[in-house]
Amino acid sequence: MRHAPDLLRIATAGSVDDGKSTLVGRLLYDTKSVLADQIDAVTKASVDRGLEGPDLSLLVDGLRAEREQGITIDVAYRYFATPARSFVLADTPGHVQYTRNTVSGASTAQLVILLVDARNGVVSQTRRHAAVMALLGVPQLVLAVNKIDLVSDQASVFAEISAEFADLTRSLGWSDEQVTSIPVSALHGDNIANRSENTPFYDGPTLIEHLETVPNLTERAPVGLRFPVQYVIRPRTSEYPDYRGYAGQIAAGRVSVGDEVVVLPSGQRTTVSQIDTADGPLETAHTGRSVTILLADDVDISRGDLIAAAADAPEPVQQFIATVCWLAEKPLRPGARLLLKHGTKTTQAIVGGLDALFDEQNLALEQAPESVELNQIVRISVQTAEPIPADDYQVNRESGSFLLIDPQGGNTLAAGLVGDALAPLHLRELV
Repeated sequence: MRHAPDLLRIATAGSVDDGKSTLVGRLLYDTKSVLADQIDAVTKASVDRGLEGPDLSLLVDGLRAEREQGITIDVAYRYFATPARSFVLADTPGHVQYTRNTVSGASTAQLVILLVDARNGVVSQTRRHAAVMALLGVPQLVLAVNKIDLVSDQASVFAEISAEFADLTRSLGWSDEQVTSIPVSALHGDNIANRSENTPFYDGPTLIEHLETVPNLTERAPVGLRFPVQYVIRPRTSEYPDYRGYAGQIAAGRVSVGDEVVVLPSGQRTTVSQIDTADGPLETAHTGRSVTILLADDVDISRGDLIAAAADAPEPVQQFIATVCWLAEKPLRPGARLLLKHGTKTTQAIVGGLDALFDEQNLALEQAPESVELNQIVRISVQTAEPIPADDYQVNRESGSFLLIDPQGGNTLAAGLVGDALAPLHLRELV
C-alpha cells in the first residue's frame, strides 16, 4: 500500500482542544468511511450527553480515558478514501505530555495537518509540533485554522495566523509551496469536503480537495535497496535441503533478480538469485514489500545484517552524530549506556556527549546542556559496540532512524535521527 501512487500517508497534530478528533471524525463522516451503526452509536452517546448533534470526535477517541477527559492520548490509524485517492491517517495527541506519540505518528507521514484554534492562533505547542515535523522531514504541511466560525473578523484573523505560521515554517526550512493554509470548522464541516459560504474571503481548495491533489512525495532523493534481515530461513527438508533465504521487509529502494548487493557490515558482495513471497516468486519487489531474498553465493548473514544495493550502500559506522527526541521521564546525561535499535539490529551504545539543545520556541540552539528532559530535542554523539550501516536521515528516513532503549526495562527512551537534522534549520546560536 505505501508504494501505491494513489495512497497518501497523513497525520494530524496540534494543541489540546484545537479539534483534531472532530476534524478526523468529520473526514471519516464526509467521505462515508464509517458504518451506519457507528454513526447511530455516536449519535446516541451525543444525545445522552445533552448535545443537539453527533459529536464526531467520538468516532476516533476510542480509549475510555480519551472519552472521559476529552483528549487524544494514543496514536490511532484511520483509513478512508475518495474516488481520487486513498489515505492512511495517524491521529496524534495534542498534549505536550504525549509529544512522543506525535513523533511516532508523524514519522512516516507525507503530509501533516497542523490545527490551530482561530481564537488562539499559533501557540507554543504549534511551534513545538512544527519543529518536530521539520526534524522528521515531513515534505508538506496544511495549516487548518479551525473554529473559524467562532471569531468575528474571520478574514483578518485567518490572514494574521497564516502569515505568522508562514514565518515560522520558512525559518524551519519549508518553502511557501510546501505549506497550505485553510480556514475550517470541523464541527460544522466548513471547507472540509464542501466549500463554505461562511468564508467568502477564501477562494482556495477545501481540505479534501487539497489532499486529493497534493503531490505524493516520499523520499527527498531515491536510494538503492535497504533490506534489514529479520530472519534466516533454513527448512532443511527433503524438498528444500539447501534452501537459504533471508526474510524481512524492504525498508527503501527496490530489488530485482540479478541485482548486485552488498551485505553489511561485513562488506561481502553477491547477487540476488531469487525473490520469494507468500504469493510466489517475483522478479522485482519494491519498498514496503515483505519478501525472502536468496543470494547467488553462500554468505554469512544473520538477523540484524543489512542487504543493500552495491552502488550506494551506506558506510557502517560506530561513532556518529545524531539528533534525538527524548521520550522518557528519566533525564538523559552524558555517558549513559543504552541499547540502540537500528532496523532489525540491536547493539549496546554509549551517549558520548550532549552537543546542543534545540529551543523550538525561539528557534535557537543552546550549547552543551547538562541533561535532557522529557520531550526535549538534542544533538548528541553516539558510540556503538558494533558497526551500524545507517544512512543520514536526510537521505533516507527508514535507514536513517533508530531507537534508544533502556537495557534494564526494555522501554523506549528516545527516537533518533542519524546525522545533524538541526543543520537545515535556520537557528540562532545561544550561549
